[in-house]
Amino acid sequence: MNTRETVLVLDFGGQYNQLIARRVRDMKVYTELVPCTISAEDIKRKNPIGIIFTGGPLSAFSELSPKLDASILDLNIPILGICYGMQITAFMLGGEVLSAPTGEYGRVSIEYSEHPLFKDIDKKNLCWMSHTDHVSAIPADFTSIARTEKVINAAMANDNKRIYGLQFHPEVVHTVQGLQIMRNFLFDICKASGDWDMSNFAEQQVLSLRSKIKGKKVLLALSGGVDSSVCAALLHKAVGEDLICVFVNHGLLRKGECEEVQEVFGKQFGINLITVDAEQRFLDKLKGVSDPENKRKIIGAEFIKVFEEEAKKIGKVDFLAQGTIYPDIVESGVNGSAVIKSHHNVGGLPSVVDFEEIVEPLRDLFKDEVRKVGFEIGLPEHIVMRQPFPGPGLGIRVIGDVTKEKLEILRDADYIFREEIAAAGLDKKIWQYFAVITDMKSVGVMGDHRTYDYTLALRAVNSIDAMSADWYRIPYEVLDRCSSRIVNEVKHINRIVYDITNKPPATIEWE
Repeated sequence: MNTRETVLVLDFGGQYNQLIARRVRDMKVYTELVPCTISAEDIKRKNPIGIIFTGGPLSAFSELSPKLDASILDLNIPILGICYGMQITAFMLGGEVLSAPTGEYGRVSIEYSEHPLFKDIDKKNLCWMSHTDHVSAIPADFTSIARTEKVINAAMANDNKRIYGLQFHPEVVHTVQGLQIMRNFLFDICKASGDWDMSNFAEQQVLSLRSKIKGKKVLLALSGGVDSSVCAALLHKAVGEDLICVFVNHGLLRKGECEEVQEVFGKQFGINLITVDAEQRFLDKLKGVSDPENKRKIIGAEFIKVFEEEAKKIGKVDFLAQGTIYPDIVESGVNGSAVIKSHHNVGGLPSVVDFEEIVEPLRDLFKDEVRKVGFEIGLPEHIVMRQPFPGPGLGIRVIGDVTKEKLEILRDADYIFREEIAAAGLDKKIWQYFAVITDMKSVGVMGDHRTYDYTLALRAVNSIDAMSADWYRIPYEVLDRCSSRIVNEVKHINRIVYDITNKPPATIEWE
């Protein structure tokens, strides 16, 4: 029996499932994400203080929809069902779930009843909905405790059985005071003490990696980004010289990054670092390819081929390590989630890899948790707080086909944008900011001459976890300086636009 205070999150295949687990861990309550097919007996062995049912993409009444062991509802353990989690709970307990003619998506006004779940919550509020189905009739012995204009049962409760349901998503930042609802469930209903933190995770991972890998060789792709850097530090702390890092200069990095990676990790940290110059190889593979999914998969597959070749040069390599984090997985459609875009760590792996096993020590973490691990294991701030950079690099910030010319234009423009953001003192206030070279040309005038050149897009967002993001309000005078410098200093750009779209509905990257 598990003696550690644990909340189980039952995964029904929705987009926000690991985000729910992350929110619980953020409140210092240990959490495990488990399949929705887990049995009541297995749950009893884990001895959780609470259970959360996640959202999911299917209808509770569909024959194809994921179900759960009905005995779980009789364990006398507090249960919170979210979205599909509420619907499947109601359906299995005799309630009615129907599809509405129109769904509710996005921020919606909601009215909460007086209830312990909504303690310290403004009763007229805003929540984030993402559903077409709804609970049209709650089960016997349940009470409706919230409503919206379209949904009369936006939340339900059975206080005797300690089973609760929310049609909306309290875990996303767009639900006002949503995290307080989760705190009320964890600390008032489940009676959590909140004594778990990320230092436990780092310590456990080092011990686990040491036990698994020690004495064998592990090969890691080191880009210098936050994820791969923390992954490298964990592995180096665990297995030391058994770690070999390969830095692939695929020609898709930002300006000056190749030199920085070699200086910091090769010289300063003394990690066994092999640098591979593969720029032309990647450009040849990407020639004429404009579809973003194809680009991502080509880049991912080529990465693996480079690693295979390096492994053969090195000798026997038992493990391939990757800095995969959870948003990479959920957006790639792994574990039943809908595919948004594939990531090189998870979407381009060939069916046969010349390694014994793939090791992904960060795959259950979100970006802010990865940063916490980085600080915990002693990485310097400028590495840990580096803004996110996609695995496929500038390959997905060049819209359309990728050419050396467009990459050089983008590198120079992006460098100016980052310089001006830093000069304005915004570099630590904005979570991620970058430039995108579009595939669109437009007419312009420079001096007395007509130009017909590229349009460049600037993007800046704030986010906690990369699952949702808000566009950042860069002051006009800063945008003006960026625009003026770029069109004057970078050839072949004559128009600048600023992306003011949140995620959702957009993604952070354009491809």
